[in-house]
Amino acid sequence: MKVLIIGAGNMGTTYAQSFITGSVVRPEDMFFLEKGTGKAAELRLLSSNPLQTVPGEFVREMDLIILSVKPQDFAELSQTLTPYLRKDQLILSIMAGITVKTIFARMGVDKIVRAMPNLPAQVGQGMTVFTTSKKVSKVEIFAIQNLLNTTGKTLYTPQEPMLDAATAISGSGPAFVYYFMNAMMDGAREMGFSGSEAQLLVSQTFLGAINLLNRNSLNCQEWIDKVSSKGGTTEATIRYFQGVDLNKLIINGLEEARKRANALSNP
Repeated sequence: MKVLIIGAGNMGTTYAQSFITGSVVRPEDMFFLEKGTGKAAELRLLSSNPLQTVPGEFVREMDLIILSVKPQDFAELSQTLTPYLRKDQLILSIMAGITVKTIFARMGVDKIVRAMPNLPAQVGQGMTVFTTSKKVSKVEIFAIQNLLNTTGKTLYTPQEPMLDAATAISGSGPAFVYYFMNAMMDGAREMGFSGSEAQLLVSQTFLGAINLLNRNSLNCQEWIDKVSSKGGTTEATIRYFQGVDLNKLIINGLEEARKRANALSNP
């Protein structure tokens, strides 16, 4: 499979590295299209093909084209790229807010995959939700899922609006986790721990809790009950969280993210 990645930013290079490391794409089948040549040396480590700076006939030879540019650059890109596209080429877009309908209208291709990855894809622990246009076959969906699985876990949905929900949960989610961790670190420092000690305490607590959850069949509430003891410290904190309705505040915050993602997809 010949893969062209347009946009050699963090996610573009993450995909290339993951595909190669996962042995699903060979370096000789990896191609890059990037406006400038500043990353040429870095990209030579991922591809044995010369860096392309403008679209050309080589685009027609690609089996998969990944759009990894900023959404605001899509209009200009579509004008220069579209003349070289085949109608049956497979397009994978990770541009936030650019819908399948918009990509079809500007590029005229039938097979479109739209994906929402998240930041931990950079370390092989990402969560990607993706959807497709109707012309993408089950075999092609399976092939795309195999590629995306090299960056972590994937979830396919036939309903494109669910990508707005995915943006709120997994796309923006790492920032929410860091927000909560940061608050716990602030609390640890106020209790007398140094900055490095606070980071170790909190980061290892999160890492251990996630691994424990993933390696057992108990759900989150069951683990809360296991950690809590009647009249103990955990119960006191959980009762405080319930008193300020923290659960509802978090759900409301996620809904704000979903509504914003929807507004960006439907300007």
